[in-house]
Amino acid sequence: MTNSIDSSYFRELAGKNPEDICRLALCDYDAKKKDYILSVWGEDYGIYPHDCKITRLRDGKTNVNTLFGLFIIYYLLKLKEINVSREWISEKDIPGGSTFFRGPHTIPTQLIERRYGKDIQGFKERCKQLSGSRIDMADAAYSFQITPRIPAAVLFWNGDDEFQPESKILFDKTITEHLTPDIIFCLAVEICQRISGV
Repeated sequence: MTNSIDSSYFRELAGKNPEDICRLALCDYDAKKKDYILSVWGEDYGIYPHDCKITRLRDGKTNVNTLFGLFIIYYLLKLKEINVSREWISEKDIPGGSTFFRGPHTIPTQLIERRYGKDIQGFKERCKQLSGSRIDMADAAYSFQITPRIPAAVLFWNGDDEFQPESKILFDKTITEHLTPDIIFCLAVEICQRISGV
């Protein structure tokens, strides 16, 4: 829940110039409501710095999980005016990633592997439901525009009698300019959960 997010993030955002935030993060600001409106994975979210809350505008719900909420607010706070490179990297290519993304920070792609196993068609249908664009990688792969400056891709190799299913998350190379490994992990968890339907 967003009320689990440290209020210092919201206070920091409240102290920023909305024009700068909107230019860098490619979002909107409602001066009357004092909230930022950001498109995340095709849905609009309202971020209220003074009320320390994040709301899904479609239904007004604030049940955004903590990791996803951290990603959203960090995106607003730290984004730079950099265009995507269209070059994919894995978490191991992120500076410090080979040591960070281990143990408790292992990206939970097993959620996708367990959910789809040998059901590659089910994987494809789920990615299409989430507005994914097919890319020519793995047995099936889709890219997603998570936020205006952060795309990500999900790769899937179908399981069979000889090989276990495998999944991988890729990020645009520029993500390292915007986000720290712990926030990239927050995003990756949300991606795995959405694709697997958890």
